[in-house]
Amino acid sequence: MESEQVILALAALAQSTRLEVFRLLVKHEPAGLPAGEIGRTLAVPQNTMSSHLAILTRAGLVSSARRSRSIVYRADLARFQSLALFLLQDCCGSRPEVCAPLVANLTPCCPTE
Repeated sequence: MESEQVILALAALAQSTRLEVFRLLVKHEPAGLPAGEIGRTLAVPQNTMSSHLAILTRAGLVSSARRSRSIVYRADLARFQSLALFLLQDCCGSRPEVCAPLVANLTPCCPTE
């Protein structure tokens, strides 16, 4: 992932409504949610929600697909994983014990099979 892409994604998430939208969409993976339902759930007007979703889409954090008369949005978990890995890539500095607490904190919520 390039630095400019990371900056765009972090800037998109640096706003409270957009962060809430992304977290909501993560909870509804893989089905996603229609735009109207996202707005109703978060009590955000349609035109405002549309702007937030456009910013998240440009940042590559969400994708959309038309289903009948609705536009369904989904979190792009692969893109988010790339973002997290970019941020953590140099975390260890060739010292795995530095990242061990982070890995331990992620393990309960994300067990490996």
